Amino acid sequence: MRKLYFQIYMGVIASLALLVVLAGAFWHFQGQNSPQSEVMGTVRDVIMLALPAPDAPAAQQQSVLEKLARPALPRISLYSDDRQLLAHAGAPLMAPPPDAHDNDWIHRHGHDSAWAMHLPDGRWLLAQPQQGPPRMPFPFIMMLVLIGLVVAVVAYPMTRRMTRRLESLKLAVEALGEGDFKTRVETKGCDEVSSLAKSFNQAAERVESLLLAHKQLLANASHELRSPLTRIRLALELQAERPVPELQKELRKDIAELDQLIEEILLASRLDANREPLQTTDVDLAALLAEECARSDAQCEAVPLNIKGDDRLLRRLLRNLLENAKRHGGDVVQASLRQEAGNAVIQVCDNGSGIAAEERERIFEPFYRPAGSREKEGSYGLGLALVRQIAERHGGSVRCLPRAEGGACFEVRLGLV
Repeated sequence: MRKLYFQIYMGVIASLALLVVLAGAFWHFQGQNSPQSEVMGTVRDVIMLALPAPDAPAAQQQSVLEKLARPALPRISLYSDDRQLLAHAGAPLMAPPPDAHDNDWIHRHGHDSAWAMHLPDGRWLLAQPQQGPPRMPFPFIMMLVLIGLVVAVVAYPMTRRMTRRLESLKLAVEALGEGDFKTRVETKGCDEVSSLAKSFNQAAERVESLLLAHKQLLANASHELRSPLTRIRLALELQAERPVPELQKELRKDIAELDQLIEEILLASRLDANREPLQTTDVDLAALLAEECARSDAQCEAVPLNIKGDDRLLRRLLRNLLENAKRHGGDVVQASLRQEAGNAVIQVCDNGSGIAAEERERIFEPFYRPAGSREKEGSYGLGLALVRQIAERHGGSVRCLPRAEGGACFEVRLGLV
């Protein structure tokens, strides 16, 4: 397998080689705009002014060419349009080939290379400057070579450093796949690789926290399920010996508790796993609160408010708050709905013993059991944890506040926009 750093490095070297080739080609094929082309064009114009007409005697044309000859231009030959030599200064140059171009070099082996100029009257003027065809200067070649060496030397450690970070990220991904969820990648710099490493660390933390939360959820759920199952088993044994109507009522209550707990576990897992946008509709929050308050015999005071949300999840949020207040609070539960600063504010208050300040945040943890609570009082279960999950999925928040008259208030804020 070819290493990525080697591929990048060879790509840089290939780019340098292509640059050198293009520079040489540009130098070699400069076209009609090259400096020498412009100079020779000027020479042609001067010679044209001095040359006699095409039908002038050959001696006259020969005399003019000899006068135009210079040390810098020792060889000049004049040909007719049918490639017949008319006159020359210095050794005669070979006639232009059929594919010769105007104002361009005719390259031949030996010393017969010449600059060809096609005159308007059809004649061809060939001139051979003393310096011959232009060649790429040696300093320019050395500069290209030096640039290539510098880039080649600098590019290797740069590409190796970048790909080494990718290799460490690859090893971290493999370690995470093998079950080491504490694997993290060192983040350096502010480039795309660093951003990728940060995203990997965030994903690893998320995976680790989800697994830890699921393990804790399973442990707490097994504990919470054990109590009603034990009561059901004892009740069934007693019912087998002597049927008691009160025990049947307790059985139905325990079964309903189990059914609700299983439903909450499934809902919590679904909210954790599914991060897709909610299927929202217009929800009449005041009507929803009034229905749930009537179901749990709670006092209700609400202003008409509509929000965008999932009505089933919002109903679960309200029901959990009211059932939690009824179970852990006093005998009076008050619910209210108002609008404040662009938010729908829901408050559910009770007149119970209240919640200690250090526990007001922890009660939103799944199956949290306050210190010193008795087994039969149970934990807070998943009710409040679901309330927080549902509120956050709707872009809102929930908190627990003390009540001046005694008891606790749970406040949920949901955005109206």
